[in-house]
Amino acid sequence: MTTRKLFGLPSLKLIAVAAVAGVIVGAAAVYIKEAGYGNAGGEKASAECTAAKDLVETITPLAKGAVAAMVAVDAPRKLTSVVFNGPDGKPVTLENFAGKTVLLNLWATWCVPCREEMPALNALEKEMGSDKFQVVAVNIDTGDDEKPRAFLSEIGVDSLQLYRDNTIGVFNSLKKEGLAFGLPVTLLIDDKGCLVSAMNGPAAWDSSEAKALIKGATGS
Repeated sequence: MTTRKLFGLPSLKLIAVAAVAGVIVGAAAVYIKEAGYGNAGGEKASAECTAAKDLVETITPLAKGAVAAMVAVDAPRKLTSVVFNGPDGKPVTLENFAGKTVLLNLWATWCVPCREEMPALNALEKEMGSDKFQVVAVNIDTGDDEKPRAFLSEIGVDSLQLYRDNTIGVFNSLKKEGLAFGLPVTLLIDDKGCLVSAMNGPAAWDSSEAKALIKGATGS
C-alpha cells in the first residue's frame, strides 16, 4: 500500500538517500570532472550552448544537501535525440519547452525510488511551475497509460502532466549519452534547451536546497 506524503514537506527517507548520494558524488565527481558527465564516446558542447557555461558556474555551488548528487556537465549541449509523448499522445522534444528551464525526470511505476520521489516532484511543480520553469516527468512503463495514470491518481499527483515513452527509447538515448545508469534519472535543462546538470537516483525535490537550485537555474 502506498503511503501518501504531505506535499511541501520533504521526505525524510529521500533526504537520507540524498545525504548518502552526496557522499558518493564526492568520489564520483573526480571521474566526472576528468571524463565529463555523459562522456560516452566524447561529449561535445553545442555551439548554441556556450552561454550555458556561465549558468553551470552559478548553479554548481547550489548542488548541496538534498540535491548534492546533481552534477554539472563540463560541456553544456542540446539533447536532440530525446523524444517522448506528450499528454495528448503526440511526440514531444525538448524544443517544445523552449523558453522554460526544465527538470526532466524519467520514472517507472516498478521503480521504488521513483515512486517515493514523485510527490516531491509534484510539490516542486505546484510551487515553482510557471512560464519560466516546468517539471517534466516522463514515465517509461511498457504497455498503455492505465497503470502510470492510476498510480499518479492514487498518490494525489495533481500538478504533473503525464508524459510517456512506452518504448523506453528516451532512457536508451540518455544511456548512450552516458547520462542514465538506472532510475530515476533527472536532468536540468536551461531555457535554451541546453543540458547543464544531471543526477541518477532520487532526491527530495520539495526541499529548500532543491528550490534554491531551481531559483538559481531560472535566475529568479
